[in-house]
Amino acid sequence: MSDESLVPFMQFLAWLQALPLSEHIGFTWWFPFLESIHVLAIAFLVGSILMVDLRLLGVAALGYAASRLTRELIPWTWGASCVAVVTGIGMFMTRAATYIEHPPFQIKLVLLLLAGLNMALFQFRTFRDIAEWDNAAVTPIAARVAGATSLLLWAGVVLAGRWIGHTI
Repeated sequence: MSDESLVPFMQFLAWLQALPLSEHIGFTWWFPFLESIHVLAIAFLVGSILMVDLRLLGVAALGYAASRLTRELIPWTWGASCVAVVTGIGMFMTRAATYIEHPPFQIKLVLLLLAGLNMALFQFRTFRDIAEWDNAAVTPIAARVAGATSLLLWAGVVLAGRWIGHTI
């Protein structure tokens, strides 16, 4: 991709960070407020995912059917995801052009994409056969790989997110 093809995108980012709302967030107590809510949302998001991943790995919650645990935690996961996205966008728009070129931010976005792909692959392939292994302590290799991959990716997301906060 040439630098010329990025010009409209960079102009959009400059426009975004020049919005009165972006400036208000960036220069008032709103930024630390959004950042605090973002961290709490990530804690709920990763915590709910962690419980499912540990069940898939056969490490925790073995007394619960994997389908039940997933069903009960998904509302928390989606709710926390929505809050994290909204607060993340609020913080991003304050210095969009800076963030988009910052390697830790880029790493976080790639890891988020990979975590989403891992989740989709699990939901549409491995989870289809859950009736066969729902109550088993030892889950199929595909479920264990999905759980381990998820744990690694989400740990990376959290670490990259903290890296952003300490390097910009």
